[in-house]
Amino acid sequence: MSHPCLACGACCAAFRVDFSVHESEAMGGPVPTGLAEEVNDFTCRMRGTDYARPRCAALVGTVGEKAHCGIYEWRPSPCREFAMGSDACNRVRLRVGLKTLP
Repeated sequence: MSHPCLACGACCAAFRVDFSVHESEAMGGPVPTGLAEEVNDFTCRMRGTDYARPRCAALVGTVGEKAHCGIYEWRPSPCREFAMGSDACNRVRLRVGLKTLP
């Protein structure tokens, strides 16, 4: 059975993703420069997540059907820390018509 996140992607189309500039490739971190927008001297944001209807530029596929992170190995800390099955996860899963996770 495949990982539930590989058919979801709802979190990638629901939240603003801000992270330290030190996580950007330009500052020696893993997040590709083309996907990080500088907010200020201390913060970057994943491109595509600063809209009323966000969709991370690294998201590949169709939310709720088959989706995955195109930079999974290089994703920023907020994405690494987002917990599958958490309240936030289950809220956005319900929003796109998916069942909650335990």
